[in-house]
Amino acid sequence: MAAEAGSALGLSVAVLAESPADAACAVASEVLLGSPLVEDDMRALADRVDVVTFDHEQVDLAIIRSLLDDGVVIRPGLQTLQMAVDKAHMRAALVKAGIPVPAHTTVEGGPEPHGAAGGPAAEAIARFVEEYGWPVVLKTARGGYDGKGVWPVNDMAEAAAVLGPLRGTVLVETMVPFDAELAVMVARRPSGDMVTWPATETAQVDGVCREVLVPGRLPPDVVARARVLGRHVAEIADAVGVLAVELFWSDGVLMVNEMAARPHNSGHWTIEGAVTSQFENHLRAVLDLPLGSTAPQHAQVANVNIFGGPEGMDPVALLPRGLAVEGAHVHLYGKETRPGRKLGHVTVCGDDAEEVRELAWAAALSLGTPRTGGLRLPRALEHQSGTA
Repeated sequence: MAAEAGSALGLSVAVLAESPADAACAVASEVLLGSPLVEDDMRALADRVDVVTFDHEQVDLAIIRSLLDDGVVIRPGLQTLQMAVDKAHMRAALVKAGIPVPAHTTVEGGPEPHGAAGGPAAEAIARFVEEYGWPVVLKTARGGYDGKGVWPVNDMAEAAAVLGPLRGTVLVETMVPFDAELAVMVARRPSGDMVTWPATETAQVDGVCREVLVPGRLPPDVVARARVLGRHVAEIADAVGVLAVELFWSDGVLMVNEMAARPHNSGHWTIEGAVTSQFENHLRAVLDLPLGSTAPQHAQVANVNIFGGPEGMDPVALLPRGLAVEGAHVHLYGKETRPGRKLGHVTVCGDDAEEVRELAWAAALSLGTPRTGGLRLPRALEHQSGTA
């Protein structure tokens, strides 16, 4: 999607891909095969482009530092990537700046030297639970995404079972009882000039985003406060490019849960729903070009993700059904189909919140997305069986 936005601006996008089957390879101007975790591969990419940027957090900070030392232009830079790559570092930086985050502590994964009941990790968790109670959420500080590396646990035995196989720092956090989950997308230039899109209401099931609603059921004052908070986080992180700030709204308090230094699922609605998409503004920002308007073009926007179902049906084969839904903008990512994998998204824009949500879900179900028990569907679709 970034390559498509770049093409409209006359920009060439070279992609470092681990496989020629990666979705971006189909639209990139140039493809280099390799890994972001191999310095020679990153240097080969840097030799071909004016600016290096990212679409995920699975990067090696030592390699990034080495490239920066040699004058390679990398945006976002090291300060931002340290916060995006390492959740423990992010939490510490936000707490230092006075930004509300879930109560947390850190422990080290791996087998306890004195058994689950007596090791330092268990002792730290016991002290934390004494103050905040069960359940808690364990998160790997590095490497997790889309629900991976995240485990809700209800007691010490469950915590020990999770921690045993892990290596490295693990966050222990309270299970936040939130009224809503939301996200703010910010685009920021090296000069500090920035724009924000309106806050969106998001719904996650098993740690994976299922739908994004704009503005959703969020009160206007919460939307305004979230926008200010998102800008503040972007300044703390010294972000360049698009930054996604994921928030909990809990008992009147907005707190930061996650951040991603890249275009993000919660901003896919901007392709059809805003004057300038997150992908175009990301490219503008990292190239230090003037940023585009983030104003919504419609009163209501619903964005629903397409997932692979248990039968393994390729959504391309179901495309006529999805496109038959009025107003459905279908984006398929060209990924190999497998159950539970995110394969694309559908966006519907309009004036009525329930109508656009119903149409977006109808199209996603028509494209093979399985139903989930963790999210209530629009009323008109609740009692339909299978796909729409």
